[in-house]
Amino acid sequence: MITKTASRREFTKTLGMAGVVGLSSTLFPRWMPRMAFRPKRQTTPGDVLVVIFQRGGMDGLNVVVPFGEGANYYDRRPTIAIPEPDGSDQTALDLDGFFGLHPALKPLHDVYQTGQLAVVHAAGSPDPSRSHFDAMEFMERGTPGEKTTMSGWVNRHLQSSAWLNDSPFRAIGMGTMVPSSLRGSVSALALQSIADFHLSGRDDQLAVVQRTLAGLYSVAAPSDALGIQAAEVFASSDVLVRLGQAGYIPQYDAAYPDSDFGRGLQQIAQLIKSNVGLEVACVDSGGWDTHEDEGGVDGYLAGNLSDLGQGLAAFYTDLQDYMANVTVVTMSEFGRRVDENASGGTDHGHGNCMFVMGGGVNGGVYADWPGLQDEALDDGDVSITTDYRDVLSEILMKRVMNPAIDQIFPNYTPNARGIVVAR
Repeated sequence: MITKTASRREFTKTLGMAGVVGLSSTLFPRWMPRMAFRPKRQTTPGDVLVVIFQRGGMDGLNVVVPFGEGANYYDRRPTIAIPEPDGSDQTALDLDGFFGLHPALKPLHDVYQTGQLAVVHAAGSPDPSRSHFDAMEFMERGTPGEKTTMSGWVNRHLQSSAWLNDSPFRAIGMGTMVPSSLRGSVSALALQSIADFHLSGRDDQLAVVQRTLAGLYSVAAPSDALGIQAAEVFASSDVLVRLGQAGYIPQYDAAYPDSDFGRGLQQIAQLIKSNVGLEVACVDSGGWDTHEDEGGVDGYLAGNLSDLGQGLAAFYTDLQDYMANVTVVTMSEFGRRVDENASGGTDHGHGNCMFVMGGGVNGGVYADWPGLQDEALDDGDVSITTDYRDVLSEILMKRVMNPAIDQIFPNYTPNARGIVVAR
């Protein structure tokens, strides 16, 4: 038999083990999301930040196509290159006369034409690692090449912000695990599905969980820290239950793709509209490791880009009444090599592209472009001329309203590119 004192002790140990406040697996089934707790809420002055990580190393050269390079691009990619624009749906979508989007990104090209999408090329992490794990960890920790950093850059932003926010939904990661960027002393929530929290015949299980928790803590009038946290769990559960029961209908006929990525974006939109105190949301897009059979206009990469473009365009359309206060940024751990390989794919490279979308974005192409001639390449890769931390720092300072960049990205001095306007 487990006593109330022993159970509270175990719960205390669970709470103290990591920056992500998890709910003890002995008390809660795995399908329940983990909750986060913060001090009393104040109004936050900045945008909601949505961070999209494209895991696997996206081929930025076939996403934002430097067709203006001519033979330097086309001769190196004889079977997978994207044809230069001619106005058809089988060629690149012109951006500025030199760069074009992959045709599968037509929905995103429409957003670009509104002036609220920025394309940043030759961007990435300065660390030369071609290891997926190391490159992702370095980017998410915000300290390239430094393996001793334990917290993520998003978490350090939350730590260093001048405001406080007690919402359990202050920072969420869509999925079963909180991403490394959110890990640290400020608690975050991992949420796989708003609907699955309440549906799928789990009402009885939820009731058991609530009775168990109520038996361990005073939740009606909590007086200690753990009792207060337990009360927050009930409040958070109630919010998720109400959101799940209400369902969600996107506005303006926005059509999210039927994918994990599309569903994640839709649920972030629902949380933004529900005004539950969301500040930062992280969502992954996987499958970008294109070593073989990458395809060109059609094929594997095109399928991934269709999901990305449809998802971002739906999010933009659905939230058009809110986008003045929302900024979306995308990144991937590294790009691909300039030359295609013998398997019709591309191997791990370096420089890549990023997208920034929102009402405060100065739309356009931002590229201190190094060129694709042999002498301009970094050991066969696109050279990085824009550190990804420059992009994130500008968003944090101008749109999220956190100037503490020295704490978020220690030992780094950012260079603003003018990608966003100040609030």
